[in-house]
Amino acid sequence: MGRQENDTFLETCGGRIIPSMKVAFHTLGCKLNFSETSTIARSFSDHDFERVSFDSYADVYVINTCSVTGNADRKCRKFVRQAQRRNSDAYIIVTGCYAQLKPDEIATMPGVDLVLGAGEKFRVFDYIKGFAKSDSCRVIAGNIGEHLEFDQAYSSHDRTRSFLKIQDGCDYKCSFCTIPLARGKSRSDTIEHVLENVANIAASGAKEIVLTGVNTGDYGSGTDYKFIDLIRALDEMEEISRFRISSIEPNLLTDEIIRFVAESRRFMPHFHVPLQSGSDEILMKMRRRYKRDLYLSRVDAIRRFIPDAAIGADIIVGFPGETERHFRETVDFILDNDISYLHVFTYSERDRTDAAGMEGTVPAKIREVRSKFLRELSERKLLDFERRFYGQIRPVLWESESQGGFRDGFTDNYIKVHKEKNSVTENSITQVLLQKEGSSAIMDGRRSIELLTQT
Repeated sequence: MGRQENDTFLETCGGRIIPSMKVAFHTLGCKLNFSETSTIARSFSDHDFERVSFDSYADVYVINTCSVTGNADRKCRKFVRQAQRRNSDAYIIVTGCYAQLKPDEIATMPGVDLVLGAGEKFRVFDYIKGFAKSDSCRVIAGNIGEHLEFDQAYSSHDRTRSFLKIQDGCDYKCSFCTIPLARGKSRSDTIEHVLENVANIAASGAKEIVLTGVNTGDYGSGTDYKFIDLIRALDEMEEISRFRISSIEPNLLTDEIIRFVAESRRFMPHFHVPLQSGSDEILMKMRRRYKRDLYLSRVDAIRRFIPDAAIGADIIVGFPGETERHFRETVDFILDNDISYLHVFTYSERDRTDAAGMEGTVPAKIREVRSKFLRELSERKLLDFERRFYGQIRPVLWESESQGGFRDGFTDNYIKVHKEKNSVTENSITQVLLQKEGSSAIMDGRRSIELLTQT
């Protein structure tokens, strides 16, 4: 089909139906972005587009970008080039957080036809009727501070698990973060709308829903309902077997929420609680809303009410001013506390953030070495957590097929397991005896850091 202006997308010629146009998507970043990409994709399906994989030939390519790390530009260019290689005449749309922050920068990338900001990304068809390439890129990105609407979104491409957006934006002012600039003020969906979306997801056959947001625990801020009210309502929905909370700030994770999950029928024993640093000095420079003691109290509360829970933590390595002493404090904090695994982020300078102008820049090589060390420590922590449950029977939701004729799945407390694919069915939940050879060496972390100090 030619790449000409096309208002109908499905045409007939002499009684013959011309195939619909094809669209492909690529998502960079967080679970929230995946939920939004899926929602954008449904709008294309409503206009008779056929969705294909990003590595296939398509008429339109949509790239949903992220701005958390400093390599957004490089990643965006990479996928624009990939789209051009698959179809040099393809119409290329770039949207997401990076598109909101630096739309004019993206507009200079060869091949990009349309840049949509955060407030415009769900309304592609309000702005264009056809997808004909032109000599110039069109930019539509308004002031995100004026975008106060909540745009509903959930993923529907994976039939076992869905990411459901319940909250967007952030009113926090962490010194390293561009998310408030890219997504605006904190705002939430209503409980009624969330329940409607859950029913729609359940109708698609998914058994697990992950609640996502920029600051999920801030759900309901400025309204007469709170996050605890939402999860209580969700726990009554028999259509869904499992709910997970994607991430929740330690200052918003109350004992009430923890006790609720402990007694819940559907919320899984799994918390992801951003830490960012184990040093109070660095936490203060980051403008985080807690100190080490509060974080420790949240870990202790989870272990008191839900001993088997998985506890994940985000860590930022190499923040300005992070000395060897600060890094040691972070390592010791992780070793001394019952955290199950880490998501490690290497600090990168971001325009329009206070941290970018701070003194005490940590050399890139040191950031790299410290990040590698913490990722290895995370692997040991995770293995140590998993070993507690060898010989126990736990429920597993089976997902896609993996290499070697196996099928992967996750226990209620987020342990990844696999089993011969012919012995279990995708999207089923079965009771599984956990068995694995292996040993943990968590305490090696203290000895290893002596070598790291000399690097």
